[in-house]
Amino acid sequence: MESTILIIDDHADTIRLLSAMLRDQARVLFATNGLAGLEIARAERPQLILLDVQMKSMDGFEVCARIMGDPDLRHCPVIFVTASAGIESEIACLDAGAVDFITKPLNGAVVQARVRTHLRLQAALASLDTLASRDGLTGLHNRRSFDEQMAVEVARHRRQHASLGVALVDVDHFKLYNDHYGHQMGDDCLRRVAQALADCTRRPGEVVARYGGEEFVVLLPNTTVEDVLRYGQWICSHIEGLQLPHEASAVGRNVTISVGLCAVVPGLDDTAVQLLAVADKALYEAKRAGRNRSTMGVASHGSVATVSTPC
Repeated sequence: MESTILIIDDHADTIRLLSAMLRDQARVLFATNGLAGLEIARAERPQLILLDVQMKSMDGFEVCARIMGDPDLRHCPVIFVTASAGIESEIACLDAGAVDFITKPLNGAVVQARVRTHLRLQAALASLDTLASRDGLTGLHNRRSFDEQMAVEVARHRRQHASLGVALVDVDHFKLYNDHYGHQMGDDCLRRVAQALADCTRRPGEVVARYGGEEFVVLLPNTTVEDVLRYGQWICSHIEGLQLPHEASAVGRNVTISVGLCAVVPGLDDTAVQLLAVADKALYEAKRAGRNRSTMGVASHGSVATVSTPC
């Protein structure tokens, strides 16, 4: 994917010069003041920001401070562009949070080399982050990544008074599958189920993760109880429809799943852990009711009521 560089500078000539120097390395965006630059940064999430120190209304140090204080932007590296040379100026730029600085008058070779170095570093960090957030067997998000994203979504849905859904998915009698077919076939089964869940869950903001062993979890933003009930029944039917043989299952001749569901508008006291606990209790009830079904958990005054829907 092409990298994006954002130039924030109140001099049009500097923007034109930097754009000409960097257009072969990345997509270049620009803003002529700090506020506009912050808006573009939040919308575009650039891989690198080139920030002029001396700007009117809001100088580069203030813009950098706001970037560093924004949870969505703080990981975006900033290179200061400054006309002030000398040790004190360099230290001030680095102390403000910048990863590097470029002095004026601009030297094309120096600008290109420094930008190229930081773009490569960002690409390497992004690759490491992907490895750290993905499950090695299935390629889905791992539990740590899911927990982080769910905490963010609970807070967002609380602010917006919107309903958030979650589905815990368990492959029925998977230990018997492994015992009967062997662990290599078991791994392949998990990959097939994971791919099917990913294919069925593609709306913006939806997240599918491997939660451990044969258990998966799905985050369903902006979904009502009725939406989540339909989703649970649908994925049960879809997995059974893959017709993956499971001769050792006590449920049927093919691989099936049990699903625990929860959907709620998060209140002030609701946490991601609590919502997952409701879904987990519903999953337990789905298994107890015979498996190959989805069950909706409803939190009410410290207890969990369930509604079970066979596939």
